[in-house]
Amino acid sequence: MDPRINPYAPGAGTIPPKLAGRDELIEKTSISLHRYRNGLSSRGLIFVGLRGVGKTVLLTRIALDAEAEGLVVVSIETPEKRSLPALLIPDLRIALLKLDRLAAAGAAGKKVLRALGSFVWAMKLKYSDIEFGVDLGNEPGVADSGDLENDLVSLFTEVGQLARQRKTVLVLCVDEIQYIPEEQFAALIMALHKCSQRQLPVTLIGAGLPQLVGQAGRAKSYAERLFEYPDIGPLSKDAACRALEIPAQHLSIHYERKAIDEILKQTHCYPYYLQEWGKHSWNSAVKSPITLHDVKLATDVAIAELDTGFFRVRFDRLTPTEKKYLRAMAELKDGPCRSGDIAQLLKKDVQSVAPVRANLIKKGMIFSPSHGDNKFTVPLFEGYMKRVMPL
Repeated sequence: MDPRINPYAPGAGTIPPKLAGRDELIEKTSISLHRYRNGLSSRGLIFVGLRGVGKTVLLTRIALDAEAEGLVVVSIETPEKRSLPALLIPDLRIALLKLDRLAAAGAAGKKVLRALGSFVWAMKLKYSDIEFGVDLGNEPGVADSGDLENDLVSLFTEVGQLARQRKTVLVLCVDEIQYIPEEQFAALIMALHKCSQRQLPVTLIGAGLPQLVGQAGRAKSYAERLFEYPDIGPLSKDAACRALEIPAQHLSIHYERKAIDEILKQTHCYPYYLQEWGKHSWNSAVKSPITLHDVKLATDVAIAELDTGFFRVRFDRLTPTEKKYLRAMAELKDGPCRSGDIAQLLKKDVQSVAPVRANLIKKGMIFSPSHGDNKFTVPLFEGYMKRVMPL
């Protein structure tokens, strides 16, 4: 069928034509943000889950909805080896300019911009990756100590007071939170905690890998009370069917029941993979309905494309020792693998491979669902490891 009108949208954070199965989470977030706007207490939300479950898509949708309702959104993605201030400063300046335009008295907005200028000056001395060429002035005694925890508290307090004055909310939408260094994550949590105590409308809606819950608890013990941590998993079979069928039905295209069942089997109902299989099934089909034969043809193409793109980019970041560790995990079973079993398969003791395990967790390739267990953060990655390293 015509690929020019193919409705499926596999991509990094690309909103699919039908965002199925996430209505409850979107509504939960909307309630939280409205409570902040009305001066009521609430908790931030941090979505946790494996790669490919649609965390980034969910954050994007929430950010768009919040902006449509007049809230001020700062959206950032946390790459490895970048400081939190370097990521916050440019987008926070844009957010403050929006708040300044909203402010009835411009003096309040200008004061907060000067506070950001003080923060930039102080953080430039501490973090070498901050490159910010706009002179915002400074507000003496506000966010200029050089201590990230104190300065973020001071800055967020000023921002929160301005947002409350304008009856809006500053929403920090932060993706890949697990890459924020722990001491900087602790500073962010503390600043949000102080805003919560003072009922200032500043909140975090974030997303990250499953290890993020433990990281938050280590950074600040009260983080478990400051945020909710909804677990984002694969879709239910009903939601997965809707994600596949509804976009096609809008173009008068249908699936055979066996074709749908095969896609669900191959993708395990993970949203990103559903979009991949939907795309290639559409392109493999000649006419409606899309058949089981079409899906089997699509499976070969989808796996080949994942191997050269989605999986390969993660594999290439690994050292040879890390690759062997993951290959041993793939050999054991699809599910949590005991560290001792992995070490035994590698013919090493657990202590000697512990640094490799730690690096893989840090790189976001595996996580520990319970003590001594290990699991891939990328669904279906064990199959790729067997294909790319047959022995």
